[in-house]
Amino acid sequence: MRAVELIRKKRDGLELTREEIAFLIRGYCSDEIPPYQISAFLMATFFRGMTEPEVVELTTEMRRSGVEVDLSDLPGRKVDKHSTGGVGDKTSLIVAPVVAAAGVKVPMISGRALGHTGGTLDKLESIPGFNVKLSPARFKEMLGSIGVSLIGQTENLVPADRRMYALRDVTATVECHALIAASIMSKKLAEGIDGLVLDVKTGSGAFMKKQEEAEKLAEVMVGIGRACGKKVVALITDMNQPLGDYAGNSLEVIESLEILKGRGARDLDALCEILSAHCLLLGEAVATLEDGRKLYREMIGSGKALAKFREIIRQQEGNPGVVDDYSFLPQARYQGMLPSPVRGYLQSMDTEKLGLALSVLGAGRETLDSEIDPAVGICFHKKIGDPIESGEALCTIYYSEESKYLEARGRLDQAYAFSSAAVERPALVKNVIDC
Repeated sequence: MRAVELIRKKRDGLELTREEIAFLIRGYCSDEIPPYQISAFLMATFFRGMTEPEVVELTTEMRRSGVEVDLSDLPGRKVDKHSTGGVGDKTSLIVAPVVAAAGVKVPMISGRALGHTGGTLDKLESIPGFNVKLSPARFKEMLGSIGVSLIGQTENLVPADRRMYALRDVTATVECHALIAASIMSKKLAEGIDGLVLDVKTGSGAFMKKQEEAEKLAEVMVGIGRACGKKVVALITDMNQPLGDYAGNSLEVIESLEILKGRGARDLDALCEILSAHCLLLGEAVATLEDGRKLYREMIGSGKALAKFREIIRQQEGNPGVVDDYSFLPQARYQGMLPSPVRGYLQSMDTEKLGLALSVLGAGRETLDSEIDPAVGICFHKKIGDPIESGEALCTIYYSEESKYLEARGRLDQAYAFSSAAVERPALVKNVIDC
């Protein structure tokens, strides 16, 4: 078997066998197949796509390339939630403690910010002392003791994905449904989960701008889960505007805590409720989705979810005092306001531009080595469909450096569009795809 023959086969649109896919992935991980040949394979896949059996085998081989977490000796169902990323998407900080407080184990391995999207790990690290680099043994110990742990990907977890993604990033092959699905699902299946809830974003602030593209990606990932014997459900949700009222790492921690205290933005609370309900259903804590919604409200109302988040912080070496005193979190030195230039209604928000403005401020990363400023961010006072007076604040900008503020404000000026007539508000959940 030779790599060049398999590249040619995929280039010509033919289906690769299990053995052929295994040969490519194992050969690349052992340095027997050079990066330039895998780059050619990725480009051929980008143009020709993959059948469902091919995607399942690719996912399986990537998952097997490193250490897999074995949670079979821990009693109870293990369920995770994954989002494809967006601006202000802080649902993991709320869903994880809610679901764990209800008795379902949540082994959550999350990512960092890159480009215009926020990262769960960066938000958590804005909490003083919070450690996301736990060993696999400590990760499993926390799952056994408090039912949840929030960490980053370890060096030994799915190394094939890390190496292949680095190639995809520099060969313009990122936007491929088969490769995206295999990347996400290989990491999630390596966690040792029984069920997975996917939050697939669509809109101006998502990687999948069109709903049909988001649905196609969701169908591929649900199919992988089904083929691997896992229960998977995907929600197609709106990212035509930021989720919640705040974006920026420490600001999003505060907003998450507010939701856990029974307050906060209605759209964020509503999405966390439905995501949690699906997690609880897959975790067999409830019999129906409506029961899951009720249990979410019970975990919030009783304070059990907030107590669970406090325990997560304590167990992962952070300062639990942030739960009661937000001044322990990093705070920006300055604030600025962006006024509306007209009277009317907010028609649309270019959410990708909003996210890039956040990156300019220092809340996100332009490269993997970029440093995060946990204090900076934006408070969004107006959402799509809201009435606006001329001069009224569209958003408040929290910043640390004047030059970055001026550049970010220029991007924000271009991100808003207005209408003189009333505007329909976008639906938060657009579709649900399951097995």
